[in-house]
Amino acid sequence: MSTAALSFQPFSAPPGPLAHLPLLRLEQAGPVLHVRLNRPAKRNSISDELLAQVQTVFVNVPKTFRVAVLSGEGAHFCAGLDLSEVLERSTAEGILHSRMWHACFDQIQYGPVPVIAVLHGAVVGGGLELASSAHLRVAEDSAFYALPEGTRGIFVGGGGSVRISRLLGTARMTDMMLTGRVFDADEGQTFGVSNYRVPDGQGLVKALALAEKIAGNAPLSNFAITQALPRIADMPAEKGLFVESLMAAIAESDDAAKERVRAFLEKRAGKVGKDAAK
Repeated sequence: MSTAALSFQPFSAPPGPLAHLPLLRLEQAGPVLHVRLNRPAKRNSISDELLAQVQTVFVNVPKTFRVAVLSGEGAHFCAGLDLSEVLERSTAEGILHSRMWHACFDQIQYGPVPVIAVLHGAVVGGGLELASSAHLRVAEDSAFYALPEGTRGIFVGGGGSVRISRLLGTARMTDMMLTGRVFDADEGQTFGVSNYRVPDGQGLVKALALAEKIAGNAPLSNFAITQALPRIADMPAEKGLFVESLMAAIAESDDAAKERVRAFLEKRAGKVGKDAAK
């Protein structure tokens, strides 16, 4: 199936956990699920209810889908935490609330399918934490990044101290939090926030093209890349290399992998060219 043949259509959820998610819009294009944050009047800021609905989706991704695309309705991807809910929490409640964010974003990173985030407008605070939990990020011209926690008198609580610091580096993250520094889309691409840069309005087109390519991979390879690779990166080198060997052996023994290698050796599959990843 060519990319041109795919376009997002409304997803008709069967009765069950995905049937009533008013703060999200779900669409589909073949094996690709599109999850769109739908609080545009609030710049898609993350309330407790929106967080719960996002987690519900990624816990219950139907088995027909191989990849998910995450985006935001309106002019912004996500402006972060809904601050109107912060004042009502005690210290203990704040800890539990942070752990709720961790559980949701872990489900995105370590869920059943690779996730591509499409970034435009504000990607701020918790919105950047959400974006960093995806496996790939496509940024439009309008995207900008900020961590205003220092000026708000708060601290990152959605996994940003781990995920964002790995994308940007601790020094740049410190700068953003202490000074309120804002990076534009080009700076974000240079610093490693986004994997791809596109003009405004082209983010979903690019994400769908990438998703179609990823959906064509052997499922076990996608699983190894999204599940094993980040865990190996956290291990001491000796342990990481051992787990790598185990995962390589498991992936190579899969029937889909054997067929793909056979197709290459029999010249039924194309060779890698320098334009393949563009």
